[in-house]
Amino acid sequence: MTSDLPLPLAIWSRAAGPGAAWVKPRLKTAENAVVSVALFAMVLIPLAESFLRRTFQVGIPASTTVVQHMVLVVGMLGGAIAAREGRLLSLSTLGETALRGRAKSASRIFTSSVSAAVSAFLCLASYQFVETEREAGRILAYGIPASVVEWVLPLGFAVIAIRILLHTSEKWVPRVLVVLGAALLVAVVLIWPGGFHHSVPIAMFVLLLASVLGMPAFATLGGAALILFWGADQPIAAIPIAQYALVTNPSLPTLPLFTLAGYFLAEGGAPKRLVRVFYALFGQFRGGPAIVTVLVCALFTSFTGASGVTILALGGLLMPVLTGASYSEKDSLGLLTGSGSLGLLLPPCLPLIVYAIVARVPIGQMFLGGIVPAVVMMAATAIWGIRRGSASDTTVRRFEPKEAQIALWDAKWELAMPVVASVALFSGLATPVEAAAVTAFYAFVVEAVIHRDLRIFRDLPRVMAECGLLIGGVLLILGVSLGFTNYLVDAEVPAQAVAWTTHTIHSPLLFLLLLNVFLLVVGCLMEIYPAIVVEVPLLVPLGAAFGIDPVRLGIIFLANMELGYLTPPVGLNLLMSSYRFKKSVPEVLHSVLPVVLVLTLGVLLITYIPALTTALPRLFGY
Repeated sequence: MTSDLPLPLAIWSRAAGPGAAWVKPRLKTAENAVVSVALFAMVLIPLAESFLRRTFQVGIPASTTVVQHMVLVVGMLGGAIAAREGRLLSLSTLGETALRGRAKSASRIFTSSVSAAVSAFLCLASYQFVETEREAGRILAYGIPASVVEWVLPLGFAVIAIRILLHTSEKWVPRVLVVLGAALLVAVVLIWPGGFHHSVPIAMFVLLLASVLGMPAFATLGGAALILFWGADQPIAAIPIAQYALVTNPSLPTLPLFTLAGYFLAEGGAPKRLVRVFYALFGQFRGGPAIVTVLVCALFTSFTGASGVTILALGGLLMPVLTGASYSEKDSLGLLTGSGSLGLLLPPCLPLIVYAIVARVPIGQMFLGGIVPAVVMMAATAIWGIRRGSASDTTVRRFEPKEAQIALWDAKWELAMPVVASVALFSGLATPVEAAAVTAFYAFVVEAVIHRDLRIFRDLPRVMAECGLLIGGVLLILGVSLGFTNYLVDAEVPAQAVAWTTHTIHSPLLFLLLLNVFLLVVGCLMEIYPAIVVEVPLLVPLGAAFGIDPVRLGIIFLANMELGYLTPPVGLNLLMSSYRFKKSVPEVLHSVLPVVLVLTLGVLLITYIPALTTALPRLFGY
């Protein structure tokens, strides 16, 4: 198989026969190794900087700059890995789920052509940006020109374009059609008579159709930015400039570092140890298995930032626990599917960090604001699970102090991890990036050194590549969409939305109700990360106009997105549970509907009781 290779290498590999079969796995290994090295550098440099600063009152020159540009490398290479694995996030899956046969093949060729064309133009725009930087002669650090590292932008988009082409089909005829389609789109844009601004509606329609059929989200948002900049006769290099500014944001390294900590936990032996300790503590109660499910799932999602990972990592462990306690298969499936998203409001979850960066809210403030609402959502789900505990389950499960003591001792390092992260983050002893590095390093030591569940040379590159894939997919969307957002701001779209809304709606309570309805619709149609970068810049000014605290607005937004994980057509938890437990999506949806209703009640409580969100930030002086 040569489907993941760039086109010239694929042709060469087929021509060379079995002797060239080593190319593809070695390219994959090399990519994984570079991501692993970059992530480890992001962990070790802040730790060394903090140690040297506090011990010898000296620092590492340009350490902050180096770490920020490691995020750029991880982001673009992680996006290329996501394209390699065919796992770029999309706004819609209609083309894959609703179409069959030739219609499905035609849909893939069309969406791949548009995606490849957009990637090619983003590559061109990035090249223009890098050339400008090279001519300016800006030095990054240690005499290294900034343009040397910035070359990862055009190269990354070029690789993504090639891999989108190759993932269209295993056959060469569809691939050739994609090449021709992408080339035609590029040619039309470049030679369009009379200027492109006359054709913006047509181009937007083509982009919308491709997006509905399943084009990757980064191509949708990047394509919209390209079209709008062309229509306004503005240089498209503004898009990679915005992407570069976002990815090298001083706070952004916290995002991959906290996520890396979660991946170390999920891929090690932590799931078994934590399930054991919570079951030892709560298993003797009626509904105890439900409490165990809620607590363990929430903890894992808070660190991985991906509820799908939680379902895959814990589903096989927790399903027997629930069914063994006489929970019906339907209730067990619904509880596991619904619990997967519960940790989204707990620090240091990835969506909290992304929202804080996009909305320009202090990360610590968002972390504190999410704790009580997260407890509300967890409590509501646990109460439902307790009430669903089978009345016919007469099995007596006594509390066994010795088993609880052994389980607690065995899981002591994992149980201490939230404390380590919180103390590092809120004590003032470390910057947010240093706190995230401490947390990631602690998780590495626990899983790879103390428990030895992860082998350094065999497992760590795979785990870190998986983390890089998630981070790359998210940063790819965030980066290109910032250009789109900047265009909207320049066009005064948020200001016009504020003016219209405040003129039409006068009650903050009514605004919050309509906001919840709107966000529920958004959650049904969009993944959480595209939703954040598209909707938040529009909603923050609206919330300010109605006097709504920005942290409260953010938690309301993310609480609604929790429901989005459980609602079709984009509900990730539905798809993951369907895959993990070999059930149809409608069957999973039917099982999780009661949990959705319970979580909806929790969202309403969070929306209309401001103190749930604002009390902790105010207590800590925010």
